[in-house]
Amino acid sequence: MAQKLKTTSCAAAALFASAAIAGAECADPVKVGVLHSLSGTMAISETTLKDTMLMLIEKQNAAGGVLDCQIEAVVVDPASDWPLFAEKARELLTVHEVDVIFGNWTSVSRKSVLPVIEELNGLLFYPVQYEGEESSKNVFYTGAAPNQQAIPAVDYFLEELGVEKFALLGTDYVYPRTTNNILEQYLQDNGIASDDIFVNYTPFGHSDWATIVADVVALGEDGKQVGVISTINGDANIGFYKELAAAGVSADDIPVVAFSVGEEELSGLDTSNLVGHLAAWNYFQSAETDANAEFIDAWKEFAGADRVTNDPMEAHYIGFNMWVNAVEAAGSTEVDAVRDAMYGQEFPNLTGGTAVMLPNHHLAKPVLIGEITADGQFDIISKTSEVDGDAWTDFLPESAKLTSDWKELGCGMYNTETKTCVQLTSNY
Repeated sequence: MAQKLKTTSCAAAALFASAAIAGAECADPVKVGVLHSLSGTMAISETTLKDTMLMLIEKQNAAGGVLDCQIEAVVVDPASDWPLFAEKARELLTVHEVDVIFGNWTSVSRKSVLPVIEELNGLLFYPVQYEGEESSKNVFYTGAAPNQQAIPAVDYFLEELGVEKFALLGTDYVYPRTTNNILEQYLQDNGIASDDIFVNYTPFGHSDWATIVADVVALGEDGKQVGVISTINGDANIGFYKELAAAGVSADDIPVVAFSVGEEELSGLDTSNLVGHLAAWNYFQSAETDANAEFIDAWKEFAGADRVTNDPMEAHYIGFNMWVNAVEAAGSTEVDAVRDAMYGQEFPNLTGGTAVMLPNHHLAKPVLIGEITADGQFDIISKTSEVDGDAWTDFLPESAKLTSDWKELGCGMYNTETKTCVQLTSNY
């Protein structure tokens, strides 16, 4: 696809006219694709991210847009259908000719989109925690890598809660399976016997949790402390937490730390029986900063007083503002120019401190652990300083020798032992 180029001609016009007039004279609006499921099993999580993008675009347009052009949101619904994500991404890039895409939640949907955006040289900002083990020059990963969520959560279980046996429960797709492969190795490296690690996967939308919860409870029959690491995604979480409550399992008995449950997912649950269970993210609504208070107020005004904020929303907030600043710095929305301008971009986190875009297309961000409270929020009980996101984990032997550096090396999979680069395709 011939990438549209929006140069600083509009910015030049602004020297001679007001921003409103300059915006009106732009030949075309800047188009932002929004690729989130609005129906299906992932709508519980992704609809909010679509609304977040609409809010951010509305706010940016009120401030003059970008390059003095207004921004137009192009929203599509891939409907929690992983092959449809690829079709909708192609539609965004070839039919609507968007300049950038913000979207996806599950890794299987991102893997579906990758061949399309690499073929057409699109640009995707991906806002959700994921399994790592990937680095594409066409993706900026603004959610957490395993070393920014999964590993710190396990450390908390080991060091603070004395967990001795682990149940790794996940939805059956690439993110939970790869994350749990990393965690199994990490746990064994830290002295947990393989027999004390229980792994189970269930389909998207799974609803019958009685047997699995019973199996988890049975792990503790020998008196060892059991903890659950949850990579369950989407509306399956509703059934899982309801079954925990029905079985009388409290956080004191078997603590659960979730990587895909935030304020939005809890808003549909009775959380009275979930108090004390945990989640690990880079953001919680309960963070007490002026920037977060302003963001929450803006969100409630835009979406409704009962709406909550969550971690992937902050990732979109950071990614979108970094993209705007990179476009302004490049004087263009052309993908290669914007990519070059993204390296080193900084933007304040809503929890305090500053997010930085690294040459491996990941952010440096703090890691937070929160306890569920009765009102469906999280009490932040642990927070680190900014941690650099790692595309390739240090805890799998073949990955430990790899690094990603698109700025200097132009490589997403550089072998530090052989000093060679394997140029990746989408089939990582």
